[in-house]
Amino acid sequence: MARYTGSVCKLCRREGEKLFLKGARCYTEKCGIERRPYPPGVHGQKRQKRSDYAIQLREKQKLKRLYGVQEKQMRNTFDKATHMKGITGHNLMALLERRLDNVIYRAGFAASRKEARQLVKHGHFFLNGHKASIPSMLISKGDVIEVKEASRSSAKLAGSLEANSIREVPAWIELDKANLKGTIRDLPKREDITATVEERLVVELYSK
Repeated sequence: MARYTGSVCKLCRREGEKLFLKGARCYTEKCGIERRPYPPGVHGQKRQKRSDYAIQLREKQKLKRLYGVQEKQMRNTFDKATHMKGITGHNLMALLERRLDNVIYRAGFAASRKEARQLVKHGHFFLNGHKASIPSMLISKGDVIEVKEASRSSAKLAGSLEANSIREVPAWIELDKANLKGTIRDLPKREDITATVEERLVVELYSK
């Protein structure tokens, strides 16, 4: 499976906004988009007229990069969203938000979604008392995510919680910092998702 290994700051610059892919660095003046607020490449500073397809494609790419999913995963998630009741775009956003790696990031246990995926793969978390090592697992209402006992002394996890205090934990997650535990109060709705994505454009692109 293809995996991007280049500079993640270039991804933010390509999409023209902060995707917060590097954790705390994104909140400082060292952020790539703060220093060079234009797309990467020799033609980055030229004004370009974009077609409807290009606009839709950029929105889809932004959504993929924001949640750190590959094209096949995104397509499968979209297909699942189309078979759910309600608005397809809202369903798509909710499914991505329910990913285990995203929930761990949103709860403040990791500085970025990439770091959250790494922590999950290394087996640092339990889901409802069982080891959870698949970042794409979908959480449900009432689920309990907690750091396993052997990992609670990790300076990295403690540092992440301290550094991420500047980020607001969403209302649908109840965070117990003392016990390094998060409980899913409710499933996320579109109004709970702060991502600046026009999911309508993504649906239009995949529906062609």
